[in-house]
Amino acid sequence: MDRISIAGLALGLAAIIGGLILEGGHPASLLQVTAFFVVVGGTTGAVMLQSSAEQFSDAMRLARWVFKPPVHEPKKLIGRVSGWSQIARRSGLLALETAIDASRQPFERKGLQLLVDGAEPNVLREALELEINAFEARHRAAAKVWEAAGGYAPTVGILGAVMGLIQVMENLTDPAKLGAGIAVAFVATIYGVGLANLVFLPIANKIKALIAREVSMREMLIEGLVGIANGENPRSIEIRLQGYLV
Repeated sequence: MDRISIAGLALGLAAIIGGLILEGGHPASLLQVTAFFVVVGGTTGAVMLQSSAEQFSDAMRLARWVFKPPVHEPKKLIGRVSGWSQIARRSGLLALETAIDASRQPFERKGLQLLVDGAEPNVLREALELEINAFEARHRAAAKVWEAAGGYAPTVGILGAVMGLIQVMENLTDPAKLGAGIAVAFVATIYGVGLANLVFLPIANKIKALIAREVSMREMLIEGLVGIANGENPRSIEIRLQGYLV
């Protein structure tokens, strides 16, 4: 669980609600179902309109990365690659078949399988880099869905505010109905701007950072496997991979 993401979201909400209380307001004044429905529903509809079903589905799935990111253990990866290089140097590439069975990561298994099958170093690199490019393109497209939501939400919030003001203008002769219209107008704006800057855009940027981290891990793996395919010294491979830790 990513504690800093939870702490950041909690701090942002606490700052807004705390500021409202310090100004003499009441937190319940921010609970406006109509405004929430307009902003969230309108933003979701706009995002769905611009995205494919696959992109939208991927975006919802990747949202969990914000609070439960993929495991990132580069030192352990270096240790595994170093162990594979020693096995290959001592017993040959075919001895790495046991490592394929032991790995639970599809990308890692694919790289090891290519290595065991005797793929040339340049062929191995090209095949795995092609998969990295496809992985990055697909996941960045999903991150852009959240980025788009961050762009649409404030505008939809303004739309909700205008709707509230229309209600106010239509009921100028009935003071009892003015409060509801004004509430929708102002709260819709708060929801639009708040969701964009506290939720949607941070999620997009966090996902992008995690994608970059995943790509770096995969590039590190490729470098190690190519070194093994070239028959390099295990120590040399390990030293080169440690450069990714800087």
